[in-house]
Amino acid sequence: MNFTDEPWDYLGASEAVDFDDERIQARSSKFPDGEIPYAKAAFEFVRDEIRHSMDAGDPRRPWRASDVLEQGVGLCYAKSHLYVAFLRLAGIPSGFCYQRVGAGDEAVVHGLVAVQFEDHWVRLDPRGDRPGVRTWFATDEDIPAYRPGPGSDVLDYPEIYAEPHPAVLAALESPENPLPSDLG
Repeated sequence: MNFTDEPWDYLGASEAVDFDDERIQARSSKFPDGEIPYAKAAFEFVRDEIRHSMDAGDPRRPWRASDVLEQGVGLCYAKSHLYVAFLRLAGIPSGFCYQRVGAGDEAVVHGLVAVQFEDHWVRLDPRGDRPGVRTWFATDEDIPAYRPGPGSDVLDYPEIYAEPHPAVLAALESPENPLPSDLG
C-alpha cells in the first residue's frame, strides 16, 4: 500500500467526509463502544442500510457523507465516504482506495476503504451484497467485493488517499460525467 498523504490526513474532516454533521454524529452514537465493535457496526450499517445506487436502480449520486446518510443511497464511492466519516469521527485512521473492475469499454473504477487497526491496514468494501458479490468486516485481511487474480479482470490500485480521488469526485458531483474507467 502506498500512502499519498501525511498520517494525520487520514483522520481529518473534509467536504466529502463531513463527520462534523449532526446526522452523522447522531447515527454514530448508536454504534457500540470500542474500536473494533464500533468499526464493525459502522461497516455493517453502511453495507446493509445504505443501498447501492446501481443495485437499487436509483440515479442519484450523493457524494458528501451526510448526503449519503440522509438519502440512504450511494454508489460504492459514496458509501465509502460515509464509512470513512464514521471511522474518522471515532478517531480510526482511514482512507480511500480503488480497483479497476472490467476490461476495455466495460472497465469502471470501484471504491473501497482502507482502515488502520493497530499497526496494520486492511481494505474493506462496504459496497453491499448482491448475487455473486459478498463482503464482510475483518481486521486482519483485505475483503474486497471484487478479487484480483489469475484470469481476473480486476486491478488493485496500491494507493491509499486521504481524500476521494479527483476523478471520482468529478463523476459524483455531476451526473452528466461518466463514472471513471481508470485513475491514470
